[in-house]
Amino acid sequence: MPMHDWTRVSAGSFHGFHTHWISELARALNNGVLPEPYYAELEQVAGETGPDVLTLDADSEWTAESRLDSLKQAGATAVADAPPDVSITQIASEEELYATKRNRLAIRHSSGDELVAFVEIVSSGNKGSRRALDQFLDKAYSVIRQGVHLLVVDSYPPGQFDPQGIHGAIWNEIDGSAPFLLPDNRNRTLASYCARPQPEAYVEPLAVGTNLPAMPLFLDPNWYVNVPLESTYAAAFEAIPARRRRELTEAPAS
Repeated sequence: MPMHDWTRVSAGSFHGFHTHWISELARALNNGVLPEPYYAELEQVAGETGPDVLTLDADSEWTAESRLDSLKQAGATAVADAPPDVSITQIASEEELYATKRNRLAIRHSSGDELVAFVEIVSSGNKGSRRALDQFLDKAYSVIRQGVHLLVVDSYPPGQFDPQGIHGAIWNEIDGSAPFLLPDNRNRTLASYCARPQPEAYVEPLAVGTNLPAMPLFLDPNWYVNVPLESTYAAAFEAIPARRRRELTEAPAS
């Protein structure tokens, strides 16, 4: 199913679809995509920033060796064997690496649930004002710098506050010395961030009417799973009212 032009319906209509899509993504991740002991859970967030899918590691007592065995057995992909298949890859500069080398005190919850990654679907409200976008960027930059991987799906075109799309705005926070420029008229973006000391971004620009590719979700700096965006999008689209489906699929009146 192709990416629709969500500017043709209200922000409330997209929010309804957004909620269905997040649920479908959680269902897919928990039923065959994520290896044990990883799992996805919905997090309800107040305001314009959520909900998100949280990917968590349920057992912080696992050794590095046991986690590696689990990833291999579950069919996760090693970056060294098969780098993510996207149009654009960006790696933060060495200057950025050394700028962030400092001591940090980590406070962790005693339950052992370790946050590994976020999946974030951008709404129009996330970039409707400078304040809203700054809040979104602060969150994205913060989780990446804490070693939490991130997959961002932006179904909206660039606006006044993100002229190179949401990835351009995020990457400017990560490494302002190497700005991102949209390559052509594909102005919707999918971006997966590997939270290494020098963060890496795997970016796929999309045009309205283009099918959604699978995108990598990193569980470890060297291992990822592919998130089935296409099938989950299609399932969520079938859950919205028929009237909204017609508004999005019928040719606009001349």
